[in-house]
Amino acid sequence: MTAYYQLLADTVLTVHALIVVFIVMGLLFILVGGIRYWAWITNWWFRVLHLIAIGIVVLQAWLGVLCPLTTLEMWLRQAAGGEAYETSFIQYWLQRLLYYDLPFWVFAVAYTLFGLAVLFAWLKYPPRKRSL
Repeated sequence: MTAYYQLLADTVLTVHALIVVFIVMGLLFILVGGIRYWAWITNWWFRVLHLIAIGIVVLQAWLGVLCPLTTLEMWLRQAAGGEAYETSFIQYWLQRLLYYDLPFWVFAVAYTLFGLAVLFAWLKYPPRKRSL
């Protein structure tokens, strides 16, 4: 059962990392794609999902709430019999990308600024109107 919880924890961490990549690279692609006239960056679903994703991050930061994926991952690691961040190969490398030891307010400011950049991109390069 320990290996099962460890695998689930690594899966949650991987999904968390992929969401971070989607948010960060999504904005980069939107900005570069807007300049280079890439039509796909105006896809309504892509843009709405991107806006919702960063909106959730910013809201959590303002409310001082730890990300539910982080909470779930820590719970799974403890259920596996380890510390909240006992390392496995996947965990070791992905945590270096996701977690930093800084005051919480630093993240709130960074997430808010990033969210404002997403809003700027939404206005500068708006998505296509959704067709029914």
